[in-house]
Amino acid sequence: MPKFILAEKLNMSQMFTKDGKVVPVTILRAGPVKVTQVKTLEKDKYLAVQVGFGKKKRGNKFTKLTEFRIGEKDTFAKDDEIKVDTFVVGDLVKVTAEMKGRGFAGPIKRHGFKGAPASHGHDHPRAVGAIGGRFPQHVRKGLRMAGRMGGVRTVTNLEVIDVDVDRNLIAVKGAVPGANGGIVKIQTV
Repeated sequence: MPKFILAEKLNMSQMFTKDGKVVPVTILRAGPVKVTQVKTLEKDKYLAVQVGFGKKKRGNKFTKLTEFRIGEKDTFAKDDEIKVDTFVVGDLVKVTAEMKGRGFAGPIKRHGFKGAPASHGHDHPRAVGAIGGRFPQHVRKGLRMAGRMGGVRTVTNLEVIDVDVDRNLIAVKGAVPGANGGIVKIQTV
């Protein structure tokens, strides 16, 4: 049975593990989500479940609808509810959200470079500096330079640290893309 749910990103925090280590976590308010449509092979040519999350102020509409692919053995029906208790501590999950893009950014903003000193005749204080030697006579792959920043969508292999069924909260180890209050998709790897 695939494990998936939609959630709202709350904030980052830290938790203590059982062996006393401090772990950075992202708190997500997950579900419950309601199955709004089941896609079948006969009608839609693929298997998927469409789920809705949140409620709009007026009417009976959801704030976010999204699809999750399922296998042939998985059975879902319309109006089923998927709750946070499908996840357990130790699950590895893939989290997808839309991070705000920052456009083309220089190396100081993008990678946190220090920059040149402000005195002693420097006219380009935010420049990269040297990018390589005489060998291998080309710019190495993965060299940190200016370029597009942000726009990250998916982070994989995040560990579920804690699940609070009463308050519908999931604590995931590490950072999750997207702004606080944004909607994220969580599914097992």
